[in-house]
Amino acid sequence: MKIEEMRALKPDALAKQLEAAHEELFNLRFRLATKQLVNHREIRRVKKEIARLKTIIRERELEIR
Repeated sequence: MKIEEMRALKPDALAKQLEAAHEELFNLRFRLATKQLVNHREIRRVKKEIARLKTIIRERELEIR
């Protein structure tokens, strides 16, 4: 998902996306530990997605204040 698409989401949708990304990261780490993960770059991609989502959420928190 691109950053513009993320910024267009409502706060509850952002929270759901963040939760889904954390779950995906957990699953990727589990697959890595059991030697089933083929593409290691997926972990990096999901981590960056989580960081982007957290950044957008924090930006919105600061706008309110």
